[in-house]
Amino acid sequence: MAIKIELENNEQRVLGCLIEKEITTPDQYPLSLNALTNACNQKSNRDPVMTLSEADVLDTLHQLKEKHLLTLETGFGSRVVKYRHRFCNTEFGELKLSSQELAILCVMFLRGPQTPGELRTRTNRLCEFSDVSVVDSVLNTLSGRNDGPFVTVLDREPGKRDSRYAHLFGQLNAAEITLPQEPQSTSNTPSNIDSNSERIDYLELRVDELENKLADILERLR
Repeated sequence: MAIKIELENNEQRVLGCLIEKEITTPDQYPLSLNALTNACNQKSNRDPVMTLSEADVLDTLHQLKEKHLLTLETGFGSRVVKYRHRFCNTEFGELKLSSQELAILCVMFLRGPQTPGELRTRTNRLCEFSDVSVVDSVLNTLSGRNDGPFVTVLDREPGKRDSRYAHLFGQLNAAEITLPQEPQSTSNTPSNIDSNSERIDYLELRVDELENKLADILERLR
C-alpha cells in the first residue's frame, strides 16, 4: 500500500535539516529551536537559501508534530526543548529506508531536483556511493517501490547532459515542475560544466563543515 506524506516547502526544509544533522553531527542531535533555525537558513547546501524566523520554524514544527513526523525531547534538568524527526525508520512508522535512500531524499528536501551525479557528490557526508551507477540503482528503487513511488525523473533541461530527479513528497507532482529554459552556450562544454559544479559542491561542503563547527561552539557557550 502506498505511503502518502505531503510536505510543504518549510516542512521539507525542517525535515531535511533534522535528517542531515542526525547523520553528520550526532553529538548535537536532537536540535534546539535555535540550532534548527540556523540549519534551515544555512547559505551552503541549501537551494533556495531561506531566511526563516524562529517563529516560522516553530509553526512548521507544530505542523510536523500533527502529522506524527516529529517528537519533542527535554534533557534532565533542562528546560530547552529539542526536536527529533520521525520521518522514517521508527518503531511504529511505516516508512523504512536504507541509508542511501534516506540520503538522497534528505538532499532533495534541502536542494530540490538534482541529477544522479549531483546527488552522489552532495550526499558524500551522509552515505557512500561507489559510483553514479549505484545512485541510478537507488533512484530506480525509490521510483518503483510498492509503497511509493517516492521519486520521479524529470525531462532533461536544455543544454544539460543528464536528467534531474525529484522527490514526490511535495504538494505538487514533480512532473509539473517548470524547467528553466537556458540558452545554448558555445563557451562551456558539458565536461567543463560538470567540473565547475563539482568544485562548487566541494567548497559548499567545506563551508558547511565550518558552519557546523561554529554552531557547535556557539551552542556550547549558550
